[in-house]
Amino acid sequence: MNAPSPRHKDFYGRNFIVTPDVLIPRPETEQLIDAVKSLAGLPILPGVKPSPRVLPNNPKILDVGTGSGCIAITIKKEIKDALVTGVDIDSSALKIADQNAKNLNAFVTLKQSDLLSNCPENYDVVVANLPYVDPDWDWLDKKALSSEPSIALYAEDHGLALIKKLIDETTANPPKYLILEADPCQHQEIIAYATKNGFQHARTRGFILEFIYRSRPESH
Repeated sequence: MNAPSPRHKDFYGRNFIVTPDVLIPRPETEQLIDAVKSLAGLPILPGVKPSPRVLPNNPKILDVGTGSGCIAITIKKEIKDALVTGVDIDSSALKIADQNAKNLNAFVTLKQSDLLSNCPENYDVVVANLPYVDPDWDWLDKKALSSEPSIALYAEDHGLALIKKLIDETTANPPKYLILEADPCQHQEIIAYATKNGFQHARTRGFILEFIYRSRPESH
């Protein structure tokens, strides 16, 4: 049986290959790019003054659960001096990310990792659009999501298991900035959990939560 032909999807003005091995890029995720660009002092909207740059030169940025690579690649294309790494647990997804990076001439590092298990370095920014869908949400249209991999969509603990695990793992080498995507109905619980781990909620943009690391949490 022949493999299904890849499709293409626009994300932040660029064309990405997507297959059943990766999540389809969505418009709400574009605000994650806006969040990182703001940290880099870059304009988001024409005619609107950008925020002051708070990132160092050549900032090290990690995209956890990179999938098609749309986030990592877009960050690299938008922030020219960034050193961007994209990681995913799924080798099939990484092949698609690599193809997209080559097609778009984006020099990003791609490697296999279960969250931060293969990421011992310190990063200035960690971004993640991890699986956060709760399969028990009563408004969920599972049929509409059937062409996408379950591993990239669903998580236990009402959709929060992997997000909480990532927050836990950042405490070993906490980034200065942590940027997460999740459904707005999950935001308050994520903010509370991140706060216990030393992060301060800085801003919400639609589905995107932005955090600044303030202090190592006290041990109990």
